[in-house]
Amino acid sequence: MVRDGYKFLAPPLALGVLAAAFGWLGTAVVLLAMAAFIASFFRDPERKPPADSAAVVSPADGRVMEVVQESFDGRPGRRISIFLAIWNVHVNRAPMSGRLERVEYRPGKFYAAMRARASAENEQNVFYLDTDRGRIVFKQVAGWIARRVVSWKSAGDSVILGERIGLIRFGSRMDLWLPDGAEMLVRPGEKVAGGVSVVARWL
Repeated sequence: MVRDGYKFLAPPLALGVLAAAFGWLGTAVVLLAMAAFIASFFRDPERKPPADSAAVVSPADGRVMEVVQESFDGRPGRRISIFLAIWNVHVNRAPMSGRLERVEYRPGKFYAAMRARASAENEQNVFYLDTDRGRIVFKQVAGWIARRVVSWKSAGDSVILGERIGLIRFGSRMDLWLPDGAEMLVRPGEKVAGGVSVVARWL
């Protein structure tokens, strides 16, 4: 479990144990069930990225919502959007190895993460990653339920493929932008696992 989760886990767990000690079994069951959900939400399984040097992996667990043509800073490319349900792992990972040229926090709205406008208007952390093949951009996007995006990395940090870079709390969205030239390997509706599923190849 990620360290961020312990402060959410401790209160219901402690109160649940206390309620059980006093014989308040109904209350204890509710509190301990809440603690179990929190522990599951903040789980952080180990992942083994692929050995393929051209692989671009999913930055998050979830379901691919869309793969669309989209320019970024005047450069043509495509965006992959991934929806994270509350039962998905919410630890986010680097889609490629490289150096973070910039990490930019943008305050914003809290539209439902499945809405298209959430990508541009919701609160988000934007990561600009310089790789051996060029720059890619990925975003942690807050949603209606997920109202906190947490980055564990800063500008100037080097990351390796599949490395943990942050966390989104309680249901959200992750966007990945790749320039033309990268071969997309996923379609809307597919399920992906962060740090493992290859969503594109960039030769």
